[in-house]
Amino acid sequence: IIKMEIKNSRLFISIVLFILGCIFPISESKVQARDLDYYGLSPYESGTQIVKQEKGENSTKEIPHTSLRSSYCDVSLSQAHSMSNVSIQKKDSNGFYGHSTINHRYEKKSIDGNDVVIDDTTGLMWHQSGSSDYMSWNTAKDWIRNLNNYGYAGYQDWRLPTLEEAVSLLESYKRSSLYIDPLFHGEQWGIWTGDNFGLDGVWSVYFSLGNVRWNIKNRYVRPVRSLK
Repeated sequence: IIKMEIKNSRLFISIVLFILGCIFPISESKVQARDLDYYGLSPYESGTQIVKQEKGENSTKEIPHTSLRSSYCDVSLSQAHSMSNVSIQKKDSNGFYGHSTINHRYEKKSIDGNDVVIDDTTGLMWHQSGSSDYMSWNTAKDWIRNLNNYGYAGYQDWRLPTLEEAVSLLESYKRSSLYIDPLFHGEQWGIWTGDNFGLDGVWSVYFSLGNVRWNIKNRYVRPVRSLK
């Protein structure tokens, strides 16, 4: 009788332990399912969802893009002072001192022996060196026309940059004596844009001083084109 009671006790304990072992994993899975439901994930799809989210985050970081105006217009002083993607340190009646806040992704390339700088962030291709001499605005347009007739780097759609595009090149501190990335040729201390300032002048960007001005004085030419 005693042996039967001991055997029954062991059997009872085994049953209890088995039941407890089943209860705790079930309750743990319920907690996991509850947490997944809170974050909007199915317990059956949580792995793939998390992978998809991680891939999504990586893809958005890999392809940043900032669109800039590419058509010319008459830019007033107040419009110049309120441009986006620009940090302005000082304003005055001729323009402002400041720099671009765009996180550029520059890459220098040589195409058919012609050097260019591609900016994946803005989708622009820049003439790496630009003109070797400074000139008037009207002469600058003739210089661009000759560049397109030549087909620099295999393209014939080079143009003067808009004010927004030209300002995007301004760095926050001097690099190789100019406020511009050293991937660009360091001779052009100031370049023309294709934008007017009323009937009084044309907008230009100074890389020597890190500022923007409207006037009719001579400037260098740094052509740009939009990537297709």
